[in-house]
Amino acid sequence: MTTEVDRRTLSVEIVLVLLLSLGASAVYAVVSLIAKLTAGPLSQQTATLNPSQSPRPYLDLTYQLLGIFFALIPVALALFLLGPLLRPELGLDLRHPGSDLGWGAALAAVIGIPGLLLVYLAAQLGLNAQIVPAALQPVWWAVPVLILKAVENAVLEEVIVVGYLITRLRQLRLRLWHIVAISAVLRGSYHLYQGIGGFVGNMVMGVVFVYLYRRWGRVGPLVVAHSLLDIGAFVGYALLAGKVGWLPTA
Repeated sequence: MTTEVDRRTLSVEIVLVLLLSLGASAVYAVVSLIAKLTAGPLSQQTATLNPSQSPRPYLDLTYQLLGIFFALIPVALALFLLGPLLRPELGLDLRHPGSDLGWGAALAAVIGIPGLLLVYLAAQLGLNAQIVPAALQPVWWAVPVLILKAVENAVLEEVIVVGYLITRLRQLRLRLWHIVAISAVLRGSYHLYQGIGGFVGNMVMGVVFVYLYRRWGRVGPLVVAHSLLDIGAFVGYALLAGKVGWLPTA
């Protein structure tokens, strides 16, 4: 049974893990949204993902790889804190690669098209900034790095916001709807840099992912689905930018 001391310890642990990872991203996203709203109409603002870090290509590559590596440190910390008894419950392993890939690909297909339509609608209504998914230089390593960034985002978000957070909130004996709300609002909040549409869309996605995690008992399919969605957005934009007139530019 969880004692009051255990509850305080777990609560502090959750706060620290989030502040070192996606909680910090949420704070920056709120500031970014305020900056955009005070600079003019949101629909005329641009949110740029995966920008270059240096005009020197190999220095840029170094920064990109270091960013990916250090972004995954909170994942390692969360897994370490869960310990050997709870880590297997996340379903982040290779025990069921076929089903993880299959269900993940199916989930990406189901979410991808409505997600694109929501982004377009939010932009038309002035609820979202124009999103530039990739702004790397046209170098040979751009696509591999974008794929790695997509996988990094997927692992970071699904392990922290779904696997780790739900496990810890269960230990705190929170009600299911509280757990769903916390996870979904957190997911939406660190996408606020995109605008209100990004917040609402990702919050809905968060509810769906929590439901599927509880149903499947595995975070693996969620990581696959999230990776495929981001790869499609990042790499697709990098290959089509400048060739398709309606795509925004950085």
